[in-house]
Amino acid sequence: MPSSEELRDLLDPDSTVLLTVECQRGVVGPGAALPQLAAAARESGALAQVARLVGAAHRSGVQVVHAVAERRPDGRGANRNARLFRAAERLPVQQLTGTDATRVAPPIEVAGQDLVVRRLHGLSPIQGTGLDALLRNLGCRTLVVTGVSANVAIPNAVFDAVNRGYTAVVPSDAIAGVPADYTPAMIRHTLALVATVVTTDEVLAAFRRPDVRPA
Repeated sequence: MPSSEELRDLLDPDSTVLLTVECQRGVVGPGAALPQLAAAARESGALAQVARLVGAAHRSGVQVVHAVAERRPDGRGANRNARLFRAAERLPVQQLTGTDATRVAPPIEVAGQDLVVRRLHGLSPIQGTGLDALLRNLGCRTLVVTGVSANVAIPNAVFDAVNRGYTAVVPSDAIAGVPADYTPAMIRHTLALVATVVTTDEVLAAFRRPDVRPA
């Protein structure tokens, strides 16, 4: 674990981006397509922690990016090469472009300076979405990854970030998956090998900067 000073350096607002993954109404909101995942995100407190991180990022000048998964009504461009994609086509709630299901879910607040990156295909918010180019243009070196799910999109995001040279930071209490006991095991045995695993409170403490007063 890094010291508080090391974490503060790692989370420099000028080179840090906070990424929320699929924290959208159709995934984690009431009446979501996957009720078990939505319940896990809310009952674990993960969604509330994401909201705290986003609020702190706004106050600290840390760039926030919301990654949203969606599909066209005709399904054009969407994957069908895995059971997960075919099952998603049959869900009662579809993440259709422009619908309420693809809006960021409360209690997370979207500010005017936030970026929203949408994808029609794949499993990762980074691969093939243009997010990598945005991060480089923003001067990002550290990517804080939050949201859902710990089963698929979160590890994809972390691995893609590391493969592209970013340092990944994962607040362990700001991600969720199903079943509930899978998330801590996946963090311990997988993400901890490639990312800096911290808590939301540790990130918030690093985001808070001491006042600099002129001499």
